[in-house]
Amino acid sequence: MGTRLWPRSRGSTPKHVLPLADRGRPLLRATYDRAKSLADEVFVLTEQRQRPIIEAVLPEVDGAHFILEPQARGTTNAYGLAALTLMERDPSAVMLALPADHVVHGTTKVAKAVKAAVRAAATTNSLVTVGLKPTFPSTGLGYIHATGRVSGGTLRVRRFIEKPDLASARKYMRTSGYYWNLAWFCWRVEVFVEELAKHAPRHLAGLRKVVAARAAGDEPEAARLYGRLPVEVVDRSVMEKTDRLLLVPADFDWADIGNWAEFGDRVHADDRGNSVEGESILVDTRGSLILGQRRLVAAIGLEDMIIIDTEDALLVCPRSRAQDVRKVVEALRRARKTRYL
Repeated sequence: MGTRLWPRSRGSTPKHVLPLADRGRPLLRATYDRAKSLADEVFVLTEQRQRPIIEAVLPEVDGAHFILEPQARGTTNAYGLAALTLMERDPSAVMLALPADHVVHGTTKVAKAVKAAVRAAATTNSLVTVGLKPTFPSTGLGYIHATGRVSGGTLRVRRFIEKPDLASARKYMRTSGYYWNLAWFCWRVEVFVEELAKHAPRHLAGLRKVVAARAAGDEPEAARLYGRLPVEVVDRSVMEKTDRLLLVPADFDWADIGNWAEFGDRVHADDRGNSVEGESILVDTRGSLILGQRRLVAAIGLEDMIIIDTEDALLVCPRSRAQDVRKVVEALRRARKTRYL
């Protein structure tokens, strides 16, 4: 669940099924259609409990094209499970991992970048990622430092950088060789498994046992073993440590929509800077994001505010505090008010 997009994003309506893509499409649908246009075969990698949610958006995906985690245990395990599963079909298969919760525009530029990544992964023993030059000093995204001359459409990655402070983000904006980390990854599955063996051997050993249990038809044992795996994102476990990483520099329109303020920046605003969905009456209100559903939202004298109204929850906060919506979710968990999650 995307905690910063509460109360729209919930366990039953995670971010990737929200209608945030073009023409009001769910992000998952837009991502799947994009992948279908670029890949020979598309698999959906998700946790078991999300399968019904995914099937409601993508009814055409059959069981053979789901790769299911028994439970979410971080991208190291998820991508490792996918790589081992695909290796059984073709050890030299090129795997392209596309997160399903990004807003993306620019079909031609996206295709060019992805094809360059696939070509590099297929013809070298490298892991490949796609990066974008920063368009603003984001403190909510990771950065990749990649310098030198572009060769074969790629640059050699020097280092990964965690989400920076504002001063550092501004520096990266001014300095060449810094790119946003989109978490778009591409590799031959055998190469990725080699890097798992080198940098995350405990994950790989456990994943092999999971795959063996599934092959024996013992799904409860596979789930038990998977639940014991350490949780880690692949950026930290492998990408920050490998010396085999290349970056494809790209320049298409992309957004992670990490919070409501970022969403508001991408919605058409009226002449007072208000972005509105649903029925509303605004009096002396400027620069605000108002998303209603079943009832009228009236606002008086507000400036730079966020109002998100749903059937059972209402969020009101300054745009400057949009990142802190996750604190509401944390408070709900502590209070055990799980019906709102």
